[in-house]
Amino acid sequence: MSDLFSQVNFDDHEQVIFVTDAGADLRGIIAIHNTVLGPAAGGCRMQPYEGVDDALNDVLRLSRGMTLKNAVAGLPLGGGKCVIIADPDAPNKKAQLQAMARHVQRLGGRYWTAIDVGVSSEDADVMAEECDYIFARASEYPDGFNPSHFTAIGGFNGIRAVAKYLRGSDDLRGLRVAVQGVGATGAEMTSRLVKHGAVVTIADVNERAVAQIVDRHSVFAVDPNHIHAQDVDVFAPCALGAVLNDTTIPELKARAVCGLANNQLARPDHGQQLFDRNIAYVPDFVVNAGGMMGASTLIFSRPDREKALDNIEGIFTTVIKILERSRDEGKPSAVIAEEMALSRIRSSV
Repeated sequence: MSDLFSQVNFDDHEQVIFVTDAGADLRGIIAIHNTVLGPAAGGCRMQPYEGVDDALNDVLRLSRGMTLKNAVAGLPLGGGKCVIIADPDAPNKKAQLQAMARHVQRLGGRYWTAIDVGVSSEDADVMAEECDYIFARASEYPDGFNPSHFTAIGGFNGIRAVAKYLRGSDDLRGLRVAVQGVGATGAEMTSRLVKHGAVVTIADVNERAVAQIVDRHSVFAVDPNHIHAQDVDVFAPCALGAVLNDTTIPELKARAVCGLANNQLARPDHGQQLFDRNIAYVPDFVVNAGGMMGASTLIFSRPDREKALDNIEGIFTTVIKILERSRDEGKPSAVIAEEMALSRIRSSV
């Protein structure tokens, strides 16, 4: 494993903890990026990484992204993340989740964790059996109103803002959108787009998920390897990260990119490449903040659905502000959004 302090994504993390539990066969990493605005908060990802370096790179990028996300969203929270190096379909998943939860508990509230790839709201309840610092639990939403719903609403409002920026109106009728990934959030966002008249093309490596959406809505389905290159107005990445890279960016035909996946830029300079191609890019940590806006209130207040929805509506205004500043100042939108986040953090020091 490379030297942590020289790791390209280290970015002055406050704390990085490698955790194990022999009895549960746990290998994981907790990364706390910044706690200036409040306790670090971010999900627990469970994934069979090829190696520890891959897991470290992912957790560092994700935790920094949470700092930016929470700051731009106006939340009293810092950024953190944890990863478990394991297959989420393994039979010992419960033991691994509880072992990780015990490590989070030892941090005494400095870091709160929740759902992410491979970890569901029901899994969060399992972790809460061993830890007081778990949010986005299924038991918090007995009516099924869960964080993925909040995230999808935020994504929908982001695309409304893109339509307004591109066409002068947030009327989505006839707007062509390519959605990459139709899991819980991507599927609900797709449903909302179709309902409001958008022309939607979808793709997912999960053929069953695609079939369900095609049966339910009037959408087009294409090969996952070609979804980014569709001739559309908006490309919406809603799967895993690093989808905007040296290979895909030259192939984009969309006028804008606005999706819910984390860490969409494989490298920071890819934001400049999008800007140079006159492609409006909505930074992922801005548009996918709806889940945090809705679910994280348990940390510093009490859950309030209506207030959360009002806050998520604000993503529309934030996105337009970022895109207009990017155009007017001649800077990539990712740079503008980071400046907004870091300005809020600096003003709190």
